[in-house]
Amino acid sequence: MTTYVGVDLAWGTRNRTGIAFADAAGRLVHSATVRTDDEIADALAAHAPGRVVVAVDAPLVVPNATGSRLPEKLLHAEFGRYDAGAHPSNRSRPWMDPPRGGTLAQRFGWDVDPATAPDGPTSVAVEVYPHPAMVTLFGLGRVLPYKVKPGRDLASLTDAWRRLVDHLQRVCGPTMHLDAHPRWQEIRAVVGRADRIAALRAVEDEVDAILCAHLAWLWGTRDPRMRVLGDVHEGYVVVPGRPTVPPTPRGRASRTDVRLPDTGPARRAPGDPPRRGPAPTSTRSPSA
Repeated sequence: MTTYVGVDLAWGTRNRTGIAFADAAGRLVHSATVRTDDEIADALAAHAPGRVVVAVDAPLVVPNATGSRLPEKLLHAEFGRYDAGAHPSNRSRPWMDPPRGGTLAQRFGWDVDPATAPDGPTSVAVEVYPHPAMVTLFGLGRVLPYKVKPGRDLASLTDAWRRLVDHLQRVCGPTMHLDAHPRWQEIRAVVGRADRIAALRAVEDEVDAILCAHLAWLWGTRDPRMRVLGDVHEGYVVVPGRPTVPPTPRGRASRTDVRLPDTGPARRAPGDPPRRGPAPTSTRSPSA
């Protein structure tokens, strides 16, 4: 039995890591927030005792001492206009030498080469990134501004969050059976009644992990949209397809999403540094 796992991995063990599990049919089984590597191990033992396909929102392969990896350059070229590019990853940063994602893959025996068959006997892990995935899956002209950043107040964040959970429900919900999962309903309730930014921040990593679990299912079932930007030697990111709409001008960023018709489930086919960025207040995306 294969379990599909999404991990929104913090750089270190003091910050929140989201983790989510989907069964062989892609249905959400469990999601939570953890911090330490041992807590990740406990969650895997409880909810994924057999073979796994893991989608990790964090670098797995960082061979370069300085500068940017190949996938970051490719992401910028294709998704930068959508504010879904990524900051450089390199081993000059202590938390990247080695990257936590690669260390966890070694610990749990996950093969991180995207050329390895995702539906074979081996547990595999691939690097993903929610922002370009949202652009392609949700049909966005610019990534949703749901990340907590200076200048974003509760009202604007709540608006972005409501659109985010609506998109997840529409696109991932049919496969993941989100409407039937109690934890997903709790998350939607948190978003609906949030009266503090901290309430949204508390579920951010878990929601990203739920999307990552869906990406793991798409990868493991060989969905034809899944593309590899880069390779195991220079680093890579797996993204589901290409942008489907033109970039939205920045002045209209409050209405970045374009609602696409429902298509049903995806087709199946043959001391810790900050999270996701080079500076204490950065995220993986330079703009979102």
